[in-house]
Amino acid sequence: MQPWKTLSKKLVLERGKYLRVEDHAVQLPGGETIPDWPWIITPDYINVAAETEQGDFICFRQTKYAVEGTSLAVVGGYIEPGEEPLPAAQRELLEETGYEASDWLSLGQYVVDGNRGGGVANLFLARNARPVAPRHADDLEEQELLLLSRSEVETALAAGQFKVLAWATVMALALGRLA
Repeated sequence: MQPWKTLSKKLVLERGKYLRVEDHAVQLPGGETIPDWPWIITPDYINVAAETEQGDFICFRQTKYAVEGTSLAVVGGYIEPGEEPLPAAQRELLEETGYEASDWLSLGQYVVDGNRGGGVANLFLARNARPVAPRHADDLEEQELLLLSRSEVETALAAGQFKVLAWATVMALALGRLA
């Protein structure tokens, strides 16, 4: 199989550091050209399924603008320019929860949208997390920090209570890795 070829790029929208939209002219392997393929650029990000030393998972109950009602959530955030995914995950865990973890495992890197871009999700499992500092979360949403047992997380996943795909994915991958 041959990849598509990018012939040109044109910026059509820029909204600060969190969103850019480009039109790409692309050529398909058979030679057909698409002159205005939309491409979305957002920062790469991390999500962390964090398990405490006692075996509970650190989660949040919170709201998100694009989600109806409340959702269970995991630690997450954008990777800063020049920052690697693992240090970003460690930073976000400490900032959002006040916890540090001694054992980190990458659960993979995933393109958000295979056709339109949208950044890369870097997913992690952090084990043996323990509280070391006060929370310094700068999230815009209200959050309630929760410690959920494995069975509570499994039940919540089955019930669709993690309403953002990346959050459900990192929890499912973490549970699978721990099985």
